[in-house]
Amino acid sequence: MNKIIFGGTFDPIHNGHLRIAKAIQINFDGELIFVPSKSPRWKTPLTDANHRLNMLKIAISDYQIKGTIENYELESEADINYSIDTVKYLKNKYPNDKLLFVIGADQVNKFHLWKDGDVISKLTQIIFVNRPGFELDLENINKFNMINSNIYDSGDISSSEIRDLQSIDTTDGVLKYIETNHLYYIKKMEKYIDPKRLIHSISVENLAMEINKANNYPLDKYKVYVASLLHDIGKLLKTDIEDEETVKQYIEKESHEDIKLLPKFAYHQFIGAKIAKEDFKINDEEILEAIRYHATGKKDMSLLSMLVYASDKIDPLRDFDSTWLINSCKKDIYQGFIDTLIDNKKYLINHKKDIYNIFTKQCFDMYIEGNKNEKR
Repeated sequence: MNKIIFGGTFDPIHNGHLRIAKAIQINFDGELIFVPSKSPRWKTPLTDANHRLNMLKIAISDYQIKGTIENYELESEADINYSIDTVKYLKNKYPNDKLLFVIGADQVNKFHLWKDGDVISKLTQIIFVNRPGFELDLENINKFNMINSNIYDSGDISSSEIRDLQSIDTTDGVLKYIETNHLYYIKKMEKYIDPKRLIHSISVENLAMEINKANNYPLDKYKVYVASLLHDIGKLLKTDIEDEETVKQYIEKESHEDIKLLPKFAYHQFIGAKIAKEDFKINDEEILEAIRYHATGKKDMSLLSMLVYASDKIDPLRDFDSTWLINSCKKDIYQGFIDTLIDNKKYLINHKKDIYNIFTKQCFDMYIEGNKNEKR
């Protein structure tokens, strides 16, 4: 039987890994053996080995891949994990099976630098995953008897992009694990907001993703995830913009409105957009706008902005029963937003809170009063 060795740092595992692994398993009819590395030669993992192992287990289950995880390298005491040691171990463990060893296109060109690469090529059949436009070292391919998997890695996704919140192209279970264990970008958020606010932010993101799913994904999942997760990132103003005068200057620049027309509670939404752009490198204007107006609303809101606004206001962790509003949003995002606006306006009036700042007033006028006029 073929045993397909699929190694990696998996920090974290992403859907690119999973797609390739599943395709190779089908093409080469073998049992996948995932080998997470503790101390690889070419890179230094940023996350504890146990977390990476747990995410690997979750991803394999989410993706419904039939395979096993080999902990040989994780349990090794060696300072560096060399593939030759893993291959020899697996050859002894499966003496009657053929070992297939999967590498990426970039490693094809580095393979002559690998420790005992010639021995690896004798003990296994090396299979490489190609990449469009990538120039392969034919000398290495011939020297080490490599064969093309005929599977292509687009190179459009990397673990670092997930760590930096530039992509969420991994399984839902892995994303949930990242949130629960405060890894990567969640840990970075702790620099700005306190634990209670972070719990709220994750809850709003979870709700926004559920609503988008219930509506059959009218909005890009990545945009929903990032905008809802980072919506309150400026809440405590733990930034390099500490003095109020600098904050006011920035808000006037961003909103093009006189700061005197805005209540202080609205400041954080503008600072949040600044943090998202400058520190989290989020450049998508639709995401930034959803963050920038999530507390006040505005006229001419995008559907993404409506979803983030509503999800924030009806977060199930708030101290009222928002079930009917959540259900309204899950049935139709736009109508759920309108229902949330009406409910929120009543709340603000009853508690004598601001409804007359420029953005909130224009939002209520357009979406509440405007809807009334349309129905007449």
